[in-house]
Amino acid sequence: MALTGVVELFRGRPQHELGADGRMALSDHLRELRARILKSVTVILVGTIVALFFFDQIFELILRPYEDAQAALGDDVSTTATINGAGGPLMLHLKLCGVAAVVLTSPIWLYQIWAFILPGLHDRERKWSRVFAAVAGPLFLVGALVGYLTLPKGLEVLISFTPADLTNLIEFGDYLTFLTRTMLVFGIAFEIPVFVILLNLAGVLPGKALGAHRPWIIIGVFVFAAVATPSTDPFSMLFLAIPMVALFVVSELICRVLDRRRKERNVLARLDDDELSPLDD
Repeated sequence: MALTGVVELFRGRPQHELGADGRMALSDHLRELRARILKSVTVILVGTIVALFFFDQIFELILRPYEDAQAALGDDVSTTATINGAGGPLMLHLKLCGVAAVVLTSPIWLYQIWAFILPGLHDRERKWSRVFAAVAGPLFLVGALVGYLTLPKGLEVLISFTPADLTNLIEFGDYLTFLTRTMLVFGIAFEIPVFVILLNLAGVLPGKALGAHRPWIIIGVFVFAAVATPSTDPFSMLFLAIPMVALFVVSELICRVLDRRRKERNVLARLDDDELSPLDD
């Protein structure tokens, strides 16, 4: 019985019939949300446990941006990575493997988020949303990778401000937080075009409006990149802003195509059976 109850928690099946308009009861929505959260947390926990077996490889990968920055600085700045406290090594293992699990399992928990939104969409929107759900995970991973690749330059710029007579002791926990923030910011930023297109499918954000406000949106992207990047150096800002602008332009083009197709469908739907289509010569 206990096992059955746990299985039902993860399934999150509705306990009330759908309304005449297809709406679900609030308690069923909350039950499904709980199930989605449980699935996401479970996947991340399993990913963390698996990552513990590869801690050495993950640690080497995470430490590499700091080592690259240290090598670029040479003897100009004295800097050392440290770890503090008796429980520091254990927390390091858990935090590091947890971060790795969050990044690597992103396609799964992003799908759970989208699967919770999916029932509220129409059939045509669901067809497109499945495509976007498949794209969202890889886009997040690409964004996190770009953030990882910008880290050495950002660290180099920040550490270079250390006075010559001082040694910069970098606590590894703070460094890991800095790295995590950078990768998450880049990963989430790369998801923005997906949400732009989804808003267009929902009829909230037409492509024409995106084109009309394009200059301000591009300025906003650069402001966001300047504020969001933890390193605050111009190199990291450009590494974030330029791909975001490119992705925005692509999303605007897709929105315009979707708007044109939607308009053509509406025109054809209003035609009488004996009336010629405007697409015919």
